[in-house]
Amino acid sequence: MFLLFGFGTKQQHLGPGEVRTCPRCGNTTQWARIRQFRQFTVFFVPLARWGRHRLEVCGVCGTAVEV
Repeated sequence: MFLLFGFGTKQQHLGPGEVRTCPRCGNTTQWARIRQFRQFTVFFVPLARWGRHRLEVCGVCGTAVEV
């Protein structure tokens, strides 16, 4: 029997976020809003999701801040 399963972190783009100054790189840009979660899949069908977080990500350096 062949069983194909997966486990990992997924990110879903939710659109533009606020204009912020990044604490890491110091640039002022519009950040992207994302939803990040962990999931378990069987045959590419998600069966369980957990650890959901809403984040905003700097477009220059990729630093994430939880919203």
